[in-house]
Amino acid sequence: MNGKLTFLGIAGSLRKGSYNRSALRAAQSLSPQDATLEIFDISDLPPFSEDAEQQPPAKIVDLKQSVRAADAILFVTPEYNYSMSGVLKNAIDWASRPYGDNAWDGKPVAIMGASIGMLGTARAQYHLRQSCVFLNMFPLNQPEVMIANASQRFDQDGNLTDQHTREKIGELLQALVVWTRRLKTER
Repeated sequence: MNGKLTFLGIAGSLRKGSYNRSALRAAQSLSPQDATLEIFDISDLPPFSEDAEQQPPAKIVDLKQSVRAADAILFVTPEYNYSMSGVLKNAIDWASRPYGDNAWDGKPVAIMGASIGMLGTARAQYHLRQSCVFLNMFPLNQPEVMIANASQRFDQDGNLTDQHTREKIGELLQALVVWTRRLKTER
């Protein structure tokens, strides 16, 4: 499998000035030559309801189609109360339902996140990995990208200015290329 891969990036923050949305945009510009990163905006997804899962809104149909079309997923998550954001969990729930129609099934996944704190979303990332297990996603274990003290790594316009962080994101995306190809070969 030597063709160009398509990654789908999803930021788990709705805030326009979010460091996580900025990190996702930076990742898009740092994609390896053999991959492209498309971004899916989850800001207008309705709250998940089992009442609507059999006939989901058009935006949910688009989400599931985008997930299925992607070779791999990049989640960029903030950390709220030691966990991923509710909006990210909402998107994950929608794309996994109804039971038996899990768009995430078998997808290679990379996870990163940015935080103004010192732990750089470590706990949220580990919590997100728990959802990956049940949904049969295959998260990349290393490298880990936990962007701590994010206010020092991005400028006022949301541009990633920290060279070390840029390098780590590049390493993560290159590792996701290798991981995705390995999993596709084994399947």
